Amino acid sequence: MTVAAVNLPAEAGTQYRRAITAGVIGNVLEWYDFGVYGYLVPTISQLFFPSGDPVVSLLSTFAVFGVGFVMRPVGSVLFGIYGDRHGRRKALSTVVFVMALATFAMGLLPTYAQAGVVAPALLVIVRLFQGLSAGGEWGGSTSYIVEFAPAGRRGFFGSWQLVGVGGGFLLGSLTAALLNAVLPQADRLAWGWRLPFLFGIAVGAVGFYLRWRLDDTPKFTEIEEKGAVAAAPLGEALRQYPRETLLGFGVTLHNTVAYYIALVYLTSYMTSVGKLPQSTALWIGTSCLAVFVLLLPFMGWLSDRVGRRPLLIASCIGYVALGYPFFVMASSGNIGLAVLAQLLMVLLYVPYAGACPAFYAEIFPTRVRYTALSIGYNIAVAIFGGFAPFIATFLVRVTENNHAPAFYVIIAAIVTLVILLRTRETAFAPLR
Repeated sequence: MTVAAVNLPAEAGTQYRRAITAGVIGNVLEWYDFGVYGYLVPTISQLFFPSGDPVVSLLSTFAVFGVGFVMRPVGSVLFGIYGDRHGRRKALSTVVFVMALATFAMGLLPTYAQAGVVAPALLVIVRLFQGLSAGGEWGGSTSYIVEFAPAGRRGFFGSWQLVGVGGGFLLGSLTAALLNAVLPQADRLAWGWRLPFLFGIAVGAVGFYLRWRLDDTPKFTEIEEKGAVAAAPLGEALRQYPRETLLGFGVTLHNTVAYYIALVYLTSYMTSVGKLPQSTALWIGTSCLAVFVLLLPFMGWLSDRVGRRPLLIASCIGYVALGYPFFVMASSGNIGLAVLAQLLMVLLYVPYAGACPAFYAEIFPTRVRYTALSIGYNIAVAIFGGFAPFIATFLVRVTENNHAPAFYVIIAAIVTLVILLRTRETAFAPLR
């Protein structure tokens, strides 16, 4: 089944472009702040968790990376309720402001050599605030962009939400790669590592300004004018839409594991297991992220024509079939095979990423969309995504099998695949 092309009036097209631009730019800034930590893990592990065993230092740093995700369900509740009751615009403006302040604070932290155990303790606190902000970002920006989309274009519009997320991680990866290329290790460890975090205050200010000037979505404005805004969106979501909330959790398993393994963890994996130079691994990751971002709108467009389920299911099947070979190639120490491994992981994940924002938004009604979408998504991300790099590193250590992370990736894809096979298509029904 296909959806006819939609011709938009000029004034409507301008409004749509403004909504997408502000949503994407806000996402870029938000996820640059959150993701740059992941790309500076080798440096941060030396500064905050010095140890005679580099694997222990790496595990500690990835554990703190995961701690940031613990607060995401809390952020999803706080900002979700606020966004469903008072509007998407106000909630998303606050979200990006909190992230900017937390990231700037990270750039000011003392290291272990300067403050002892106080340093990693402060690092954990800052990561918790970053997680709080990130918990309100994904569901809010997804709801905002998809609610602005005209009929037959929700997949394409929604894919730009992931363009913002991927663009933020790309900016973080590029910053880390340039830092490694420009500064010698002594300077990076002394002061250079602080620069990407301090830069966060500037990008956060831009994001806040752009979002505060936006109109709220037509869907939210409609229910607000009718006096149909949910008084207790969390309670309503859990009482009336428990199946949809669980569905959001289930389809996030493959989504979050594939994302954080393929686009964040693999850079560290190629360095620690494949023994590639850190700068080489960072440039491989940056290049693959660029491919990912460029393909997202096409996948969103395609999902408007063939449906969400075919793309979501195909991605899961690809990871089940090729999950193990991915890690064999990435751990080989051969640059060509490492590039091929990450590129294939990206190419098989991008259909899922392009179709999923619209799919998430389509399973919930406007009254509780921000809250319900955020809860199901962020709980799964907190458990299985944020700790994915830690779990993968831990599996390599305890099994003494360099390819052990493949089983984690495969199991997540199988679980989500089973759920999707029992789920109806959402692409061609009106948005509730």
